[in-house]
Amino acid sequence: MSFEIERKFLVHGDAWRDLAVSRTSIRQAYIAAEGKASVRVRICDDQKATLTVKGRAVALRRLELEYPVPVLDAEALMPLRQGAVIEKDRYVVPWGDLSWEIDVFSADNTGLIIAEIELRREEQEFDLPLWIGPEVTGQTLYYNSSLALRPFCAWSGLDRASGERRIGEAPTRPIVQINR
Repeated sequence: MSFEIERKFLVHGDAWRDLAVSRTSIRQAYIAAEGKASVRVRICDDQKATLTVKGRAVALRRLELEYPVPVLDAEALMPLRQGAVIEKDRYVVPWGDLSWEIDVFSADNTGLIIAEIELRREEQEFDLPLWIGPEVTGQTLYYNSSLALRPFCAWSGLDRASGERRIGEAPTRPIVQINR
């Protein structure tokens, strides 16, 4: 069984771009986006596709099961989606012994850039690059499944301010020590 341990942050500036070692164009849709699990179909560079089931997060950890599927099958599943198709370019940026995945959203989510880092264990320490902004881990507003149902372009000024305010609130889970 596979689990994902991931932290998410907003991104400041574009200094990370010179450090990127790869770029993948992604289209993904959520067959199920609410409840105890989400079911996602993803097509990368129009050449590779996966079907993924993710459980809801418990602290930083959540169940993630991913299966390769033929691209034609993935294309056939796209119209069964809830909400909009998520379109983004994913850049991989090595940092220390880990790699950041920087998602630059387009279409209805243009303007949103989120960095994710996958950890080996929940309490793992890691260095934050200077281009990393506020942490949004656990804030459902920033989940891809939420963006499919309520894209960034639909957020009002109040929504954006509320999201920023939530970023600064006291966490409801223990914070992992982060080295800068």
